[in-house]
Amino acid sequence: MTSGAVTDGSGALRVGIVGGGFMARTHAHAARAAGAEVAAILSSAPDRTAQAAAELAVPHAAASLDELIDRVDVVHVCSPNRWHLEQSLAVLAAGTHVVCEKPLATTAADASRLVEAAGSLVATVPFVYRFHPMAREARARVAAGGIGRLLTLRGSYLQDWLLGPGEQNWRVDPVAGGASRAFGDIGSHLVDLLEFVTGDRITRIAARTQTAHPERAGAEVRTEDAVAVVVETASGAIGSLLVSQVAAGRKNALTIEVSGSEGAVAFDQEHPDELWLGGRDASSVVSRDAAILSADAARLSVVPSGHPMGYLDAFTGFARDTYAAIRGERPDGLPRFADGARAAVLTEAVLAAAAEDRWIDIPTEGLTT
Repeated sequence: MTSGAVTDGSGALRVGIVGGGFMARTHAHAARAAGAEVAAILSSAPDRTAQAAAELAVPHAAASLDELIDRVDVVHVCSPNRWHLEQSLAVLAAGTHVVCEKPLATTAADASRLVEAAGSLVATVPFVYRFHPMAREARARVAAGGIGRLLTLRGSYLQDWLLGPGEQNWRVDPVAGGASRAFGDIGSHLVDLLEFVTGDRITRIAARTQTAHPERAGAEVRTEDAVAVVVETASGAIGSLLVSQVAAGRKNALTIEVSGSEGAVAFDQEHPDELWLGGRDASSVVSRDAAILSADAARLSVVPSGHPMGYLDAFTGFARDTYAAIRGERPDGLPRFADGARAAVLTEAVLAAAAEDRWIDIPTEGLTT
């Protein structure tokens, strides 16, 4: 099978979406904001597909994945984690570009299969926090030697949406979501952003996991609610990571801070228009202003300073760069399937370190940018 026409008459890429929930809505918004046409959608059942098509104003409700693939140039896979491998492989086998939600797959071995299957096609993972201009600014300053030699790093990703024992979601089930929940779901964003900003690789991990409630809605819980991790990097830096989906009052608190021999830099995605710069004599906060930012950060700063940018803007930046790659461009910092596979390797290492009560060594390959 081969995919349909490359574009419609207007030159817009045709996007197909698999899924019908929050992430499908987010991907549809980003695709349109990036100039694409959302041409078809497929959800878990015919009635859900029809409902999603109506809610998202998608013209075609597909009856099968094959039918959806035939109508589009790129497929966004936003289904539960268990389907990522099968659906992404089918898209790639048809010669069609693909965006797959994280985690890329429920095992590192399956993620590696997807990297191999992608070949020369554009296959990306929405690690969208890379696309905040001030996260790019942090990366540029570290790369330019602004903090000196990297000494320590710390990061956390805290949410509270599963705080109560009655809270339930398909991600809690390891069959649907994979063996790791908190780390696989949001810790993957954290480690990707840290390695992206520092340009350094995590090479050793020690970890502890915690399950807050043995049961949720009457069902046994077999995935973790929180993870604490100690890391070492290839350059010799050390650090700590905390990931939780049961942190009361924290809605989407992703923060990183990297400290070096000459200074430090910190990014907080709940305050994405600011970057904290630490110094021995004085510290400061830099606000987003394209006139003073590095070239790549300025490129992603698409509204004037003083006009807040946020999550949907970052997601649109990711979609825009993905579509630019489909058209043959080479945008900087685009997270590919290899980056999703890297996160899967780190996730499995975290689980192994916690289960075996020992340090786990991690290979450094797998990060593309």
